[in-house]
Amino acid sequence: MKNAIHQATGVVLFGLSGLAFAQGTAGGERAAVTQANPYAGQQARAIKSLSESEVAALLAGKGAGFAKAAELNGYPGPAHVLELAEPLNLDDVQLAATRQLMAAHRSRAEMIGAEAVEAERALDSLFAHKHADAEAVSQATQRIGALLARIRAEHLDTHLTQTALLSHDQVLRYSALRGYVATVSVHAPSTPTTPHHH
Repeated sequence: MKNAIHQATGVVLFGLSGLAFAQGTAGGERAAVTQANPYAGQQARAIKSLSESEVAALLAGKGAGFAKAAELNGYPGPAHVLELAEPLNLDDVQLAATRQLMAAHRSRAEMIGAEAVEAERALDSLFAHKHADAEAVSQATQRIGALLARIRAEHLDTHLTQTALLSHDQVLRYSALRGYVATVSVHAPSTPTTPHHH
């Protein structure tokens, strides 16, 4: 009788251990698949090619790296110039001009960003509704490319305008305050020693 109980217990324990091993293996396989495929979960996005944070950044007119060519080569941007207004010693005219530039820039960037989001949504819809073909995709991607180019130009042009509002010394000080001294040229962009006030 005792032998029978021991045998039965052994069968149950073996079965449970096998089930646990199988579940662990399956869980590990799922984790491995998820780790191997970074797209997993993104199928639930409203626009598959854009995360929620990317959509929000475009709609808010944020830089999102579009102006790095200017920012990292010694051309200040208005958002950070306003943040550093005191250490840059901006005068009243410069401060007012920078605020005006920032407001106008943000308005334009938000408008183009909203168009870009809708263009991405239209591209996503082509595939979601199985209406995609070579011609439709070409037209949709060309529109997205043109809008992203406009956004980037908007951000870069704004840095050009901002730089013209600052003195040579302020441009250099901006680079130092932003921690770019080791990554930008020792020569600031060609600007007058005194800023232009418009």
